[in-house]
Amino acid sequence: HAIGTDSRIGPKFLNASVGFGGSCFQKDILNLCYVCESVGLKEVADYWFSVVSMNDYQKNRFVERVISSMFNTVKAKKIAIFGFAFKKDTGDTRETPAIDVCKGLIRDGGKVAIYDPEVKQDQMFRDMSTPKFEWDRPNYNKTESHFLENVQYAQTAADAVDGAHAICIMTEWDEFKTYDYEAMYAKMQKPAFVFDGRNILDHAKLRNIGFIVYALGKPLDPFLVKAY
Repeated sequence: HAIGTDSRIGPKFLNASVGFGGSCFQKDILNLCYVCESVGLKEVADYWFSVVSMNDYQKNRFVERVISSMFNTVKAKKIAIFGFAFKKDTGDTRETPAIDVCKGLIRDGGKVAIYDPEVKQDQMFRDMSTPKFEWDRPNYNKTESHFLENVQYAQTAADAVDGAHAICIMTEWDEFKTYDYEAMYAKMQKPAFVFDGRNILDHAKLRNIGFIVYALGKPLDPFLVKAY
Protein backbone atom coordinates (compact mmCIF):
# COMPACT_ATOMS: atom_id res chain seq x y z
CA HIS A 1 0.00 0.00 0.00
CA ALA A 2 2.77 2.43 0.93
CA ILE A 3 4.62 1.92 -2.36
CA GLY A 4 1.41 2.33 -4.33
CA THR A 5 0.80 5.80 -2.88
CA ASP A 6 3.79 7.04 -4.90
CA SER A 7 2.19 8.57 -8.00
CA ARG A 8 5.18 7.57 -10.10
CA ILE A 9 4.40 3.91 -9.40
CA GLY A 10 0.70 3.67 -8.56
CA PRO A 11 -1.21 0.84 -6.85
CA LYS A 12 -2.79 -0.85 -9.89
CA PHE A 13 -0.30 -3.68 -10.35
CA LEU A 14 0.79 -4.08 -6.73
CA ASN A 15 -1.91 -6.47 -5.57
CA ALA A 16 -0.88 -9.73 -3.93
CA SER A 17 -0.57 -12.70 -6.25
CA VAL A 18 0.80 -16.20 -6.49
CA GLY A 19 2.72 -14.95 -9.53
CA PHE A 20 2.26 -13.03 -12.75
CA GLY A 21 0.95 -14.67 -15.90
CA GLY A 22 -0.28 -13.78 -19.35
CA SER A 23 1.27 -14.17 -22.77
CA CYS A 24 3.36 -11.00 -22.81
CA PHE A 25 5.20 -10.16 -19.61
CA GLN A 26 7.41 -13.23 -19.20
CA LYS A 27 7.99 -13.52 -22.95
CA ASP A 28 9.07 -9.86 -23.15
CA ILE A 29 11.41 -10.24 -20.18
CA LEU A 30 13.05 -13.30 -21.74
CA ASN A 31 13.38 -11.45 -25.04
CA LEU A 32 15.10 -8.62 -23.16
CA CYS A 33 17.45 -11.15 -21.57
CA TYR A 34 18.33 -12.48 -25.03
CA VAL A 35 19.02 -8.99 -26.39
CA CYS A 36 21.22 -8.14 -23.39
CA GLU A 37 23.26 -11.32 -23.76
CA SER A 38 23.57 -10.73 -27.50
CA VAL A 39 25.31 -7.41 -26.90
CA GLY A 40 27.51 -8.71 -24.10
CA LEU A 41 25.51 -7.40 -21.13
CA LYS A 42 25.44 -10.64 -19.17
CA GLU A 43 24.95 -8.98 -15.78
CA VAL A 44 21.95 -7.04 -17.09
CA ALA A 45 20.51 -10.21 -18.58
CA ASP A 46 20.99 -12.00 -15.26
CA TYR A 47 19.18 -9.17 -13.48
CA TRP A 48 16.11 -9.43 -15.69
CA PHE A 49 16.13 -13.22 -15.67
CA SER A 50 15.99 -13.07 -11.87
CA VAL A 51 12.50 -11.56 -12.25
CA VAL A 52 11.35 -14.75 -13.98
CA SER A 53 13.15 -16.85 -11.37
CA MET A 54 11.44 -15.00 -8.52
CA ASN A 55 8.08 -15.51 -10.21
CA ASP A 56 8.72 -19.25 -10.35
CA TYR A 57 9.89 -19.17 -6.73
CA GLN A 58 6.66 -17.48 -5.66
CA LYS A 59 4.56 -20.23 -7.28
CA ASN A 60 6.71 -23.01 -5.82
CA ARG A 61 6.60 -21.41 -2.38
CA PHE A 62 2.81 -21.32 -2.51
CA VAL A 63 2.69 -25.03 -3.37
CA GLU A 64 5.11 -25.82 -0.56
CA ARG A 65 2.98 -23.81 1.87
CA VAL A 66 -0.12 -25.79 0.92
CA ILE A 67 1.68 -29.12 1.30
CA SER A 68 3.44 -28.27 4.57
CA SER A 69 0.25 -26.87 6.11
CA MET A 70 -1.73 -29.99 5.28
CA PHE A 71 0.49 -32.26 7.38
CA ASN A 72 3.32 -32.36 4.81
CA THR A 73 1.37 -34.13 2.09
CA VAL A 74 -1.65 -33.67 -0.15
CA LYS A 75 -1.58 -37.26 -1.35
CA ALA A 76 -5.13 -38.44 -2.17
CA LYS A 77 -6.52 -35.10 -0.94
CA LYS A 78 -8.91 -33.01 -3.00
CA ILE A 79 -7.97 -29.35 -3.45
CA ALA A 80 -10.56 -26.92 -4.81
CA ILE A 81 -8.95 -24.40 -7.16
CA PHE A 82 -10.92 -21.16 -7.47
CA GLY A 83 -9.83 -19.48 -10.69
CA PHE A 84 -7.68 -20.67 -13.58
CA ALA A 85 -7.32 -17.56 -15.77
CA PHE A 86 -4.24 -15.45 -15.09
CA LYS A 87 -6.44 -12.49 -14.07
CA LYS A 88 -10.12 -11.74 -13.57
CA ASP A 89 -12.56 -10.73 -16.32
CA THR A 90 -10.87 -12.88 -18.94
CA GLY A 91 -10.69 -16.49 -20.05
CA ASP A 92 -7.01 -16.13 -20.99
CA THR A 93 -4.94 -18.90 -19.39
CA ARG A 94 -1.59 -18.35 -21.09
CA GLU A 95 1.22 -18.72 -18.53
CA THR A 96 -1.33 -18.60 -15.70
CA PRO A 97 0.22 -19.39 -12.31
CA ALA A 98 -2.65 -21.82 -11.69
CA ILE A 99 -1.08 -24.34 -14.08
CA ASP A 100 2.18 -24.59 -12.14
CA VAL A 101 0.38 -24.64 -8.79
CA CYS A 102 -1.98 -27.42 -9.89
CA LYS A 103 0.86 -29.47 -11.32
CA GLY A 104 2.88 -29.02 -8.14
CA LEU A 105 -0.01 -30.30 -6.04
CA ILE A 106 -0.59 -33.23 -8.39
CA ARG A 107 3.09 -34.20 -8.25
CA ASP A 108 2.67 -34.61 -4.50
CA GLY A 109 -0.28 -36.90 -5.08
CA GLY A 110 -3.11 -34.42 -4.76
CA LYS A 111 -6.28 -34.15 -6.81
CA VAL A 112 -7.45 -30.75 -8.01
CA ALA A 113 -11.02 -29.66 -8.75
CA ILE A 114 -10.86 -26.47 -10.80
CA TYR A 115 -13.61 -23.89 -11.14
CA ASP A 116 -13.34 -20.74 -13.25
CA PRO A 117 -16.38 -18.80 -14.50
CA GLU A 118 -14.82 -18.11 -17.91
CA VAL A 119 -12.33 -20.88 -18.73
CA LYS A 120 -13.80 -23.74 -20.74
CA GLN A 121 -13.19 -27.39 -19.95
CA ASP A 122 -11.26 -28.22 -23.13
CA GLN A 123 -8.94 -25.23 -22.62
CA MET A 124 -8.27 -26.21 -19.02
CA PHE A 125 -7.45 -29.81 -19.88
CA ARG A 126 -5.30 -28.71 -22.79
CA ASP A 127 -3.30 -26.36 -20.57
CA MET A 128 -2.80 -29.04 -17.93
CA SER A 129 -1.58 -31.57 -20.50
CA THR A 130 0.85 -29.26 -22.28
CA PRO A 131 4.54 -29.00 -21.29
CA LYS A 132 5.68 -25.62 -20.07
CA PHE A 133 6.40 -22.99 -22.77
CA GLU A 134 4.66 -25.03 -25.49
CA TRP A 135 1.23 -23.39 -25.29
CA ASP A 136 1.93 -21.18 -28.34
CA ARG A 137 3.04 -23.98 -30.66
CA PRO A 138 0.66 -24.88 -33.52
CA ASN A 139 0.06 -28.40 -32.27
CA TYR A 140 -0.13 -29.34 -28.61
CA ASN A 141 1.69 -32.52 -27.67
CA LYS A 142 -0.05 -34.17 -24.72
CA THR A 143 3.08 -35.68 -23.24
CA GLU A 144 1.90 -34.91 -19.70
CA SER A 145 -1.58 -36.35 -20.09
CA HIS A 146 -1.19 -38.35 -16.85
CA PHE A 147 -1.88 -35.07 -15.01
CA LEU A 148 -5.44 -35.20 -16.30
CA GLU A 149 -6.19 -38.28 -14.20
CA ASN A 150 -6.06 -36.04 -11.14
CA VAL A 151 -7.88 -33.03 -12.59
CA GLN A 152 -11.61 -32.44 -12.21
CA TYR A 153 -13.40 -29.72 -14.13
CA ALA A 154 -16.03 -28.29 -11.77
CA GLN A 155 -19.18 -26.75 -13.20
CA THR A 156 -19.68 -24.67 -10.05
CA ALA A 157 -17.67 -23.60 -7.03
CA ALA A 158 -19.95 -25.76 -4.88
CA ASP A 159 -18.99 -28.82 -6.96
CA ALA A 160 -15.31 -27.98 -6.52
CA VAL A 161 -15.48 -27.81 -2.70
CA ASP A 162 -17.67 -30.89 -2.20
CA GLY A 163 -15.50 -33.24 -0.13
CA ALA A 164 -12.41 -31.05 -0.58
CA HIS A 165 -9.72 -30.59 2.06
CA ALA A 166 -8.76 -27.07 0.97
CA ILE A 167 -9.59 -24.10 -1.25
CA CYS A 168 -6.89 -22.24 -3.18
CA ILE A 169 -7.78 -18.80 -4.54
CA MET A 170 -5.83 -18.39 -7.78
CA THR A 171 -7.73 -15.63 -9.62
CA GLU A 172 -9.23 -12.47 -8.12
CA TRP A 173 -12.75 -12.99 -9.50
CA ASP A 174 -15.20 -10.70 -7.69
CA GLU A 175 -17.74 -13.50 -7.28
CA PHE A 176 -15.34 -15.38 -5.01
CA LYS A 177 -15.82 -12.65 -2.40
CA THR A 178 -19.58 -13.20 -2.28
CA TYR A 179 -19.75 -16.97 -1.68
CA ASP A 180 -21.39 -18.56 1.33
CA TYR A 181 -18.20 -19.99 2.82
CA GLU A 182 -20.08 -21.28 5.87
CA ALA A 183 -22.10 -23.57 3.60
CA MET A 184 -18.92 -24.59 1.78
CA TYR A 185 -17.20 -25.36 5.07
CA ALA A 186 -20.00 -27.77 5.94
CA LYS A 187 -19.33 -29.73 2.72
CA MET A 188 -15.56 -30.00 3.19
CA GLN A 189 -13.27 -32.41 5.01
CA LYS A 190 -11.93 -31.22 8.36
CA PRO A 191 -9.71 -29.49 9.15
CA ALA A 192 -10.62 -27.27 6.19
CA PHE A 193 -8.06 -24.87 4.75
CA VAL A 194 -8.21 -21.72 2.66
CA PHE A 195 -5.07 -20.57 0.85
CA ASP A 196 -5.82 -17.09 -0.45
CA GLY A 197 -3.35 -16.44 -3.25
CA ARG A 198 -4.94 -13.08 -4.05
CA ASN A 199 -5.81 -11.68 -0.59
CA ILE A 200 -9.40 -10.95 -1.62
CA LEU A 201 -11.34 -12.73 1.13
CA ASP A 202 -12.36 -11.74 4.67
CA HIS A 203 -9.86 -13.86 6.58
CA ALA A 204 -11.20 -13.08 10.05
CA LYS A 205 -14.67 -14.19 8.99
CA LEU A 206 -13.26 -17.40 7.50
CA ARG A 207 -11.43 -18.19 10.76
CA ASN A 208 -14.63 -17.62 12.72
CA ILE A 209 -16.34 -20.16 10.49
CA GLY A 210 -13.61 -22.66 11.30
CA PHE A 211 -11.21 -22.47 8.37
CA ILE A 212 -7.44 -22.53 8.77
CA VAL A 213 -6.35 -19.59 6.60
CA TYR A 214 -3.13 -18.72 4.81
CA ALA A 215 -2.90 -15.40 2.98
CA LEU A 216 0.08 -13.93 1.16
CA GLY A 217 2.02 -11.44 3.26
CA LYS A 218 -0.34 -11.74 6.24
CA PRO A 219 0.40 -13.04 9.76
CA LEU A 220 0.25 -16.81 9.86
CA ASP A 221 -2.70 -18.63 11.33
CA PRO A 222 -1.59 -20.03 14.73
CA PHE A 223 -2.12 -23.52 13.36
CA LEU A 224 0.41 -22.84 10.61
CA VAL A 225 3.14 -21.20 12.70
CA LYS A 226 4.65 -24.53 13.73
CA ALA A 227 4.93 -25.59 10.08
CA TYR A 228 6.59 -22.41 8.83
